[in-house]
Amino acid sequence: MTPEELSAVVKSVLAEAVEAGELSVDLPETVVVERPKNREHGDWSTAISLQLAKKAGMAPRQFAEILAARLEQVSGVERIEIAGPGFINITVEAAAAGLLARTIVEAGDTFGHNDALAGRTVNIEFVSANPTGPLHIGHTRWAALGDAIGRLLRASGAEVANEYYINDAGNQMNVFGHSVLSRIHGEDVPQGGYPGAYVIELAEEILAARPDVKDMPREEALPIVRELGYQAQMGQIKDTLEAFGVHFDVFFSEQSLHADGKVATAIETLREQGHIEDRDGAVWLRTSDFGDDKDRVLFKADGEPTYFAADAAYYLSKRERGFTEKIYLLGADHHGYVSRLKAIAACAGDDPQRNIEVLIGQLMSIRGAKLSKRAGNIIELSDLINWLGTDALRYTLARFPADSPIDVDPELLQSRTNDNPVFYVQYAHARSRNAARNAEAAGVDRESFDAGLLTHETEEELLSQLGRFTSVVASAAELREPHRVARYLESLASAYHGWYAVCRVAPSVSPDGVQDPVTDLNRTRLWLNDATAQVLRNGLALLGVTAPERM
Repeated sequence: MTPEELSAVVKSVLAEAVEAGELSVDLPETVVVERPKNREHGDWSTAISLQLAKKAGMAPRQFAEILAARLEQVSGVERIEIAGPGFINITVEAAAAGLLARTIVEAGDTFGHNDALAGRTVNIEFVSANPTGPLHIGHTRWAALGDAIGRLLRASGAEVANEYYINDAGNQMNVFGHSVLSRIHGEDVPQGGYPGAYVIELAEEILAARPDVKDMPREEALPIVRELGYQAQMGQIKDTLEAFGVHFDVFFSEQSLHADGKVATAIETLREQGHIEDRDGAVWLRTSDFGDDKDRVLFKADGEPTYFAADAAYYLSKRERGFTEKIYLLGADHHGYVSRLKAIAACAGDDPQRNIEVLIGQLMSIRGAKLSKRAGNIIELSDLINWLGTDALRYTLARFPADSPIDVDPELLQSRTNDNPVFYVQYAHARSRNAARNAEAAGVDRESFDAGLLTHETEEELLSQLGRFTSVVASAAELREPHRVARYLESLASAYHGWYAVCRVAPSVSPDGVQDPVTDLNRTRLWLNDATAQVLRNGLALLGVTAPERM
């Protein structure tokens, strides 16, 4: 019996009591059931009586007694106790608890999926690095977290689009183009240009594809080189993201906002809504009306649009594309963007508290990381992947809240010890697969299942951990906190290792090589073993981490 199922049972019993006239209270949307701190108090506990008793006009214990009398009649419930001022402690029958193992195996990859966010349409934008150089350590954390948040949102029923905003407009692209063109001619990049060796590589790639650009007048060659360099650099960025297991549904071009007239359209829309002001020859958006520290210029006095104009048009584009919720993942130096983005939402007619969310991530450092020889002054993401591996990086970045700084110890990540969290969790999965292979070799199958046999205290703990998974996924999605899944997986791995140490799946073999007969306990434990493997696999997948069969 999962917490969700038990919650539904308590709510159903509460509805029956209301219908019978025993209680007079409005039914809550959900009933929270939690593990009591002391397992001697039962498998689960709910404080629903304390929450509703006053509204029902009675003491909490009296309210609890009415519910307890009905809960005791529910199939699968072994014992009900009322504790303290009115807590209801619930102990479920071993068979009812054990059925979870079969439920998980039969659900497979979908176990843990829920409908907590069903009906919500979300756009989540992250990374969005300039297409003028390779991805680096500053993009690594948001790549891991953004992708994991998207996976969690989908698992919780939301319709989600991962989006990458390509900053391909503005003078930076001209500087980039001039830098590549200079390298094509064997020259140093101009002052303020991009000096990395990767620019030389881009120049060589473009020259191989278009040798004629070297003989063109520079003003004629520049737009060709700029476009080819941009396409080549974006190709490398996409390859790096793919190697990191990060998928984007949309790559949105900033330049398209200008080329398609969306910036001008957005300004007119905001003007019609009364939020635009012409002042000192410039066009301003009155974001201060909605909590920003000052108004923002959209068009300068010379008629040139600002970056903020594109930001406003981009937000309206997401709105027009049907995304009711927009999540922005920004770096530690972008705190000033929060109020202005929320002000854009308000000017557009959205609710800044509901329709837009801006997450700010803190910095990460990796001891001993070396600057890229290609890029010169940065640590490339591709180098980190080659050095530490995608799994180690993604798991480590996922297991900490986004707003906490991280100092990564590469020696720990490369160690094969229980002190390394990703190894500890992955090893639990590999061990479960080895246990299944050994069981199969001994003739154990899943042809029968008797949940009532799972009575060992380590089995109770393991089932308890498995029962938490769906609620952990739902809360991690709602709070945008993948670290909740990572920390859960470590608890589950600990419970599995403890169970594995004392409960055999395959029959014992005597010193003289004689195997004990296969029993229903062996078969049922195989179900539990495989259920644990499934949840470990599902949880790791939500973090973009693999679940190895062998280690």
